[in-house]
Amino acid sequence: MRNSLKQLFFIGALSLTFAGISVQAEESEGSYPESCPEIYHHTMKQLHSSKMLNLCDVTDGKSVLLVNTASHCGFTDQFGDLEAIHEKYKDRGLVVLGVSSDSFNQEAKDEAEAAEVCFKNFGVTFTMLSTVPVKGENAHPLFKEVASQDQYPRWNFYKYMINPEGKVVHSNSSFRIPDEEVIENLLSSAGL
Repeated sequence: MRNSLKQLFFIGALSLTFAGISVQAEESEGSYPESCPEIYHHTMKQLHSSKMLNLCDVTDGKSVLLVNTASHCGFTDQFGDLEAIHEKYKDRGLVVLGVSSDSFNQEAKDEAEAAEVCFKNFGVTFTMLSTVPVKGENAHPLFKEVASQDQYPRWNFYKYMINPEGKVVHSNSSFRIPDEEVIENLLSSAGL
């Protein structure tokens, strides 16, 4: 009897283990809706948080202003400009998505410091993602796809306008903030 219970327990535990593996495999392979452009088929960590964000959920079929950031760059005051764009257009379907990067050796080594610069110093409320490489062979796949459509960022605060289909339709160097006409064109072409 005791051996029968052990065998039954073992078989039950084994079944649950295989069921868990099966569920995990389905979730990791099928966690992106068909309507989500492949460029966003990534889960990335939110800046200075343990929270993982599914980019399909973050972008949710909207137009995106993607920008690589660094807290020790001379362009950090653009956080204020980007926040103003976020506030003005978020209800019209524009997602501002910041990605911390040390690819140009100007990001804080401590994520808490990087977060303090954008959230506390500049009042950023748009989504900021944890530090990743944004250029070259080690670039995050999001930026590899952006580069295949346009180019890798040449410096911090390089900006890409991406339509709801996941296509880069415009980019701005670190020196320029996308002007209102470019944003309006992106939103109107998306029907937003």
